[in-house]
Amino acid sequence: MKKTIIRSALCAAAFLSIMSMASCKQNPDEAKSNDTTAAITNIMTRASVRDYTDAPVNKETLDTLLRAGMAAPTAGNKQPWKFIAVTERERLDSLAHGNWRMAAKAQAAIIVCGDTTNVFPGEGKDYWIQDCSAATENILLAAHAVGLGAVWCGCYPISERVSLVRSIFDIPSEIVPMSIVMLGYPASAVEPKDKYKPENIHYNNW
Repeated sequence: MKKTIIRSALCAAAFLSIMSMASCKQNPDEAKSNDTTAAITNIMTRASVRDYTDAPVNKETLDTLLRAGMAAPTAGNKQPWKFIAVTERERLDSLAHGNWRMAAKAQAAIIVCGDTTNVFPGEGKDYWIQDCSAATENILLAAHAVGLGAVWCGCYPISERVSLVRSIFDIPSEIVPMSIVMLGYPASAVEPKDKYKPENIHYNNW
């Protein structure tokens, strides 16, 4: 478990492009190779974590995750995302319904929202969903990189879930809560699933 956390922490440097002084002293090609390996390892070893210890998630770590979220690709650089960082125990517990029951053990959460006043006109109006999904994945990868456990909880387009989150956090009507990332330090190791299936791949044509 300790080795996994240490390896994950090292992945943060590659994923967030934060080079340590030790890395800077390496041969540039060697450093690049190490960073590439760390980044790919971080992606391949990420898994959904739903059980957490009672260790708190500090503000600096949350800030790192939020910065990672806002580093995601965004159509036309619209950046239609808004984030709610949740750390209060009472508010986390209020989310612990149904498939979100892990919120009762989470030590923090990030709600990724879409700002529908900042979207493309016409058929491109729903690109905000893709942008916010990319931000959510960045947060998940960054969480794994710094040794946190995280799980993506879907909110939009289930109207009941959207209404619940709106009411708890006083979210205005033009802002849509799309996903919630529950966060905490893993209570136990979780093995990633091997989802690679060659039959799902097509080259050049269907």
